[in-house]
Amino acid sequence: MVPPSTLLRMLIVAAFAAVLAFAPAHAQQVVTVTTTTVTWTWDDAADDGAGYVDEDAALLDDEVLAEDSGFAATRRYAPAATLATPGHAKANFGPFSVIDGATVRMAGDVTSATPRQFAAMLAAFPGLKRLEMVDCPGSLDEEANLILARAIRRQGMETVVPAGGSVRSGAVELWLAGTTRRAAADAEFGVHSWADEYGREANDYPASDPVHAEYLGYYREMGLNDAKAREFYALTNSTPFDDVRYLTRDDMARFVTLD
Repeated sequence: MVPPSTLLRMLIVAAFAAVLAFAPAHAQQVVTVTTTTVTWTWDDAADDGAGYVDEDAALLDDEVLAEDSGFAATRRYAPAATLATPGHAKANFGPFSVIDGATVRMAGDVTSATPRQFAAMLAAFPGLKRLEMVDCPGSLDEEANLILARAIRRQGMETVVPAGGSVRSGAVELWLAGTTRRAAADAEFGVHSWADEYGREANDYPASDPVHAEYLGYYREMGLNDAKAREFYALTNSTPFDDVRYLTRDDMARFVTLD
């Protein structure tokens, strides 16, 4: 049996189709039909008393929020809208927007494609020396993130978190890659533990496990001495992967020199 709401939509669509079928050709070129569909289905597990549930709302609650909780929910404030200006950029390469011959802005996640996009950008604009990190949630591919970080260091780039800017998770490692590091007074740094593909976090592995050596080695490579590398690594791992700890510019200055 066809639900009444579905039957009503079918009748509406049929009516518009009939109108369009007999309209002049030039009229068909300019006619735009916009419809809004709300789907209701029976769901005993989420009965609101009337026996119906908005499927779109259920999807938002059960899937979208769960997927985004690791990133979107960690943002305390949105970056100033004037900072992210891809529309005025000379060129865009993934999360990178080239502002001028020396400056590029970054907003977005690091994916497996990002190191290639960074390389293509440098091939087109070899004079880039300033990376402004506007709103960088982190990495969806940790290996790609470290490849990108080392490419930033090889390029001799200055990394900057401008006023209103936010770097979180793996993006903090990218900021550390700068040969010169800067951050505005209100810059935001969000850190938490890493997690592997099995859901195990850093503290699930014994301190002697070689898995820790990669991160400690990276921090030393970026200029932290051994004591600071271990202290910063322990700080990040003190917060679970699905949570975030916010650090300020002054907090980061305890570990690295800011210019």
